[in-house]
Amino acid sequence: MKLISTGLVLAAALLVLPYYSVSAAGLSSALDPQEQAIAAAVVARESQALALLEQTVNINSGTKNLAGVRAVGRVFDSAFTELGFATQWIEGAGFERAGHLVASYGSTGARLLLIGHLDTVFAADSPFQDWERIDEHHVRGPGITDMKGGNVVMILALTALKDAGLLDAVQVRVVLTGDEESRGRPMDTANRALIEAAVWADYAIGFEVGDGDPATAVVSRRSAGNWTLEVSGKPAHSSQIFRDDIGYGAIFESARILNTWRDALAAVPNLTFNPGRVIGGTQISTDASGDRGTAFGKNNVIAQTVRVSGGIRADSPQQLDMAIEQMAAIVSESLPHTQANFTFTPGYPPMARTQGNLDLLARYTAISQALGYGEVVPVDPRRAGAADISFAAEHVRGAIDGLGLMGTGGHTIDETADIRTLKQQAQRAALLFYQLAQDANEANENR
Repeated sequence: MKLISTGLVLAAALLVLPYYSVSAAGLSSALDPQEQAIAAAVVARESQALALLEQTVNINSGTKNLAGVRAVGRVFDSAFTELGFATQWIEGAGFERAGHLVASYGSTGARLLLIGHLDTVFAADSPFQDWERIDEHHVRGPGITDMKGGNVVMILALTALKDAGLLDAVQVRVVLTGDEESRGRPMDTANRALIEAAVWADYAIGFEVGDGDPATAVVSRRSAGNWTLEVSGKPAHSSQIFRDDIGYGAIFESARILNTWRDALAAVPNLTFNPGRVIGGTQISTDASGDRGTAFGKNNVIAQTVRVSGGIRADSPQQLDMAIEQMAAIVSESLPHTQANFTFTPGYPPMARTQGNLDLLARYTAISQALGYGEVVPVDPRRAGAADISFAAEHVRGAIDGLGLMGTGGHTIDETADIRTLKQQAQRAALLFYQLAQDANEANENR
């Protein structure tokens, strides 16, 4: 395999925080015999999992490369079938994407929803296409952490449970979406399989990379929605601006609104909103996507129209509702002879920080400590973007995310995995599955 000597890539890869190594022979006495068997099974299957990871990284699966997403789906379909899962491909034509892979196992025990995705941000014509070894512990490749590595962590953990003879104690439904990086529309159609699985489940466990630090996991994620501000003013010769019968024009009104939003809301913890595009003048137009536009205007004419579009993120439904309400109120206080219309388009909902999520994290960190990997703390919501689990979290007792393969440089051509964390993450996940199954069994026995 080709070695890379690029200093920037290597430096980025080495930013991953140190992790604690535990050999199969040196497993902690804090683990019971079955837990030790599970952890040892992960070690025995590690090389097989790395081969699966390399195979999928080398298949381009940018969201709009529908054939590539389906190809990656077929590889993971085979892996789940070998484990005894029943698999189903949810065709994506109805939401303009490749589709989703759903895999199901078991009929008794705790109901676990495991979440991943098949697509990446790298288009079919991206120059970044291949698995490339940097050194003994680091590999660079498109989607290696976001999130083909997370899918492989999931499969390795489930394989270890089966090898230890314990997979039948749990019910599992896996949803690997094909549109996480660019959501299909209509969204209710795109999300149907994921939400149906969440309604069925007791717990939702996501295998995104989080912030790339193995000492953290995600118990809350901020929402990701969009807004549009359309402003109109009274056109006239620029020498007449500010007159009582002329007013201030569309550009001054849009500036007032944006700055007042900033004054009112910029200090709210974990709330962010960003005007990504502003088009203004006498006449404006945008393309079908809304991402490109043109404007005509003259310095001696008061601007008649402005269109601003942007995004907003909040850490709870209540915070989002508060922000939208305040933004709309500010819009309604128009300067003379101007009018403005504000619209909000929901996207990913917030994954709120709940006691159920914190309880799952407490269990996960105890497992990590028993394995010798140390404490796991919550990711700062500002350091983790939106993800599929946000659609599932409100339907389950508890949700946790960020349990995937760790590394740096996600969404860039320097996306690099620390492959030492494959074993670590799979051992922690497998023991979490096992302990949740034990909890359910004990609860049934006590009824």
